[in-house]
Amino acid sequence: MVDEFKINFLPEGLATGIGSLPYVDPQEALSLILAEMPDIPHWPQLPLRGNKEHFVHQFLQPLLDCGLLMAEDRHWVFDPSSENFVASLTEFYTVCLPAETGEALCRSAYLPAFESASGLYAFLACARSGGLQNAKYVKGQLAGPLSVALELKDRQGRPAYYHGDLRDAIVRTMALNARCQAKVLSGTSRIPIIFMDDPAVCAYGSRLHLALDREMIVEDMNFIIGAIQSENALAGIHCCGAVDWSLLLETRLQILSLDAYRFGTSLIPYAANLCRFIEHGGVIAWGIVPTLDDPFGESVQSLQKRLDGLLKDLFPTRQARERAIRQSMLTPACGTGLLSEERARRIYQLTAEFSRQMLGKSF
Repeated sequence: MVDEFKINFLPEGLATGIGSLPYVDPQEALSLILAEMPDIPHWPQLPLRGNKEHFVHQFLQPLLDCGLLMAEDRHWVFDPSSENFVASLTEFYTVCLPAETGEALCRSAYLPAFESASGLYAFLACARSGGLQNAKYVKGQLAGPLSVALELKDRQGRPAYYHGDLRDAIVRTMALNARCQAKVLSGTSRIPIIFMDDPAVCAYGSRLHLALDREMIVEDMNFIIGAIQSENALAGIHCCGAVDWSLLLETRLQILSLDAYRFGTSLIPYAANLCRFIEHGGVIAWGIVPTLDDPFGESVQSLQKRLDGLLKDLFPTRQARERAIRQSMLTPACGTGLLSEERARRIYQLTAEFSRQMLGKSF
């Protein structure tokens, strides 16, 4: 089923969002999403509601529940030296392993609570009331394993990524959350798309993180991708920087999402990898509408010109470009959760307008 979805997913420029929006009320966020991205609406992440909706924190309640992770004055920390660490780790696996084999009660612990993902619950309520009748797909998202495991630290300031037990617990937690999201979103009678947002992939190869292991990163991402695909959902990875794209293209992802406005040219050294990805049915989500730069200074025409140039650099023949366009989505460059409401609206409207004009167009 996964391979069939991969081959048959031809978005041809359909639009969706990365995740976050600058609202406190999830209904306001949904109104914008459904107005501008009705074909692939996403549930909104709302970081302005508080620390629990931060994109790293909102999926980690199972680690708090078992005592592996502790919240101290808005600062979340691990303590592997604690006398309770082994007991907490044992408690974690007591719930995690049955959840992975399908035990419903244990698995339910990995879907975030309302206070951590109010936008998800508002989205599901909207679906139940018939508000997604125009949707072709539905999208969810979660933080990627590298971003979570590098941001969370022990009491000595060492990232959790470098503790084998903690890295494993984080990866399994994110995989189960992704699987739960895919499961509940499939209840909308649409095929779910789940993006891992992992900006920390930029750390790979840097002198500050020389210990990052390529095979380990790919293995962790594939573990989560496998969890998503096990629910017959499409798996994507979003990274908003200039990275070693061959690493992400080495995984089993089906959608590659990037900030194409700022970092699209960073794909050029990996054009051969990208062409193979396209030939095997992969989809590219071009984040061509700027979020860090001024969206009011751009138009559909200027963004089309920008994407046109990028496509010509990446795909040398007209036939290759046309195939790439059929296997393309359009998105904002990144999330908009920390921007003004006015700026977020402009970004979503510009993405939607470009999407409407892109359908069936050759570059």
